[in-house]
Amino acid sequence: MKRSDWKAVLRFIGVLLIAEGALMALCIVPAWHFADGTLPQIALCSAITLAIGTFLRFRYRHFRDIKDKRMSYLLVVLLWIILSLFATLPFLATGTAQTLSHSPLRALSAAWFEAMSGLSTCGATVFPDVAALPSSILLWRSMMQWFGGFGIILLVLALTPKLGINKYSLYTAEASGADNTGGTFVRTVVTVRRTLTVYFSLTILFILALLTAGMQAWDAVNLTFSNISSGGFSINSDSIATLTPMQQYILTGAMFFSGINFTLLYLLFTFRWRKIGHKLDELRSYILLCLAAVTFVAITLHLRLELPWSDAIRLGTVQTISAFTTTGSVVADYTLWPVPVTFMLLIVAICGGMAGSTSGGLKTMRVIILFRNARAILRNRLHPHIVNPVRLNGKPISGHIANNVMVIFIVFGASLMLGVMGLMLCGVSPTEAIGASVGCLTGYGPGLGPSGGFGCYAHFSSPALWLCSFLMLMGRLECMTIIILLLPRFWKR
Repeated sequence: MKRSDWKAVLRFIGVLLIAEGALMALCIVPAWHFADGTLPQIALCSAITLAIGTFLRFRYRHFRDIKDKRMSYLLVVLLWIILSLFATLPFLATGTAQTLSHSPLRALSAAWFEAMSGLSTCGATVFPDVAALPSSILLWRSMMQWFGGFGIILLVLALTPKLGINKYSLYTAEASGADNTGGTFVRTVVTVRRTLTVYFSLTILFILALLTAGMQAWDAVNLTFSNISSGGFSINSDSIATLTPMQQYILTGAMFFSGINFTLLYLLFTFRWRKIGHKLDELRSYILLCLAAVTFVAITLHLRLELPWSDAIRLGTVQTISAFTTTGSVVADYTLWPVPVTFMLLIVAICGGMAGSTSGGLKTMRVIILFRNARAILRNRLHPHIVNPVRLNGKPISGHIANNVMVIFIVFGASLMLGVMGLMLCGVSPTEAIGASVGCLTGYGPGLGPSGGFGCYAHFSSPALWLCSFLMLMGRLECMTIIILLLPRFWKR
């Protein structure tokens, strides 16, 4: 890897730090309006971030091209780590992280966990009483998720069209919801801008919808930011449980749309319905799986907890869609629900929404390919001489794609098991270790036990918090990018 490539990487990092610092500066507004006493600290954090970003951007402005394709993978990981590092500044400068512990290491662990959870749109939190946080910190948590929701890398591609790096390799290296199971190619930056336009439009639409439903502007902005990004951070300690049923259903709509491929949404909103054939299988499966899971949860709540049908349907719909899209908003303490329901929530969180959406998990398309590949293998056992290809949207897919999906599934499963084992070594109970590993790796956030429902991760030890943060990064980058960096061959000339 040449020195010029490293300098180009620093330039790209500077671009994103400028964007992060600008968003951080917006948090000055609630700090001033609500007079929460954090205005000087937030202004200082923003100034530091902007200064370093501007220095890197202009110090290495002549280094635009990255010739080594390996640097795209390294750039993606460095972006998430460095942006998360600077995102910890507001938590540390305002003393918010120090309220959890007077130990500097413990405060740094908590701040890093919260920052990584925000940017990766995981939604797990270390703060037991979110409502007591300063208003500037509440907005910063929401904006981190909105910023990271559609993928920081896609934002780079949209705002800096003349990046010298191979745009496709950078896009697939981040692969946060991107359809990298097949030969999808980012033809132009215009495509990325269109999908970002849908993202911004949905944000504005659901803010207006919540305002129409009687919600205050402050609540509407924060909750829309965190739910449209499949994040799940809330400004209330009980998440969205105290909202009106209408407001809960509106946020459920935001979660549902955030789990759909954004390119597909653009085609739907622009009435180009003839061009969506390549996504019909995944869209159909996504809708059917949502309906099946919601029906199962609602019926179980009605029969086992004897809830009225109206409450069972509402709670089942909101919580199941939240889990399916890995949003993590909580409408009730689901840890007190019947075990089959909790198990179903974990299953749909692992499945995740559509590729090209803001949701996490394996993605519905990969689940479809896994099951159809298994079906084809079983049929070939019965009829060895029959050609039975795996089909998607009526067209056969290559064996290369099926193998890629299988590898991702194996790596995902291995990461999940290692995460459970690591958390148990850190002193976490087996049940909670399973829930936390699933929550962090899929981006769902809440787990099982004290860290599930309305709970938090404040009782986790510092090593456990660092491990959970690593699982968030693994899940956001869909494991493969991190694994590639760990290969010795990656670092050889």
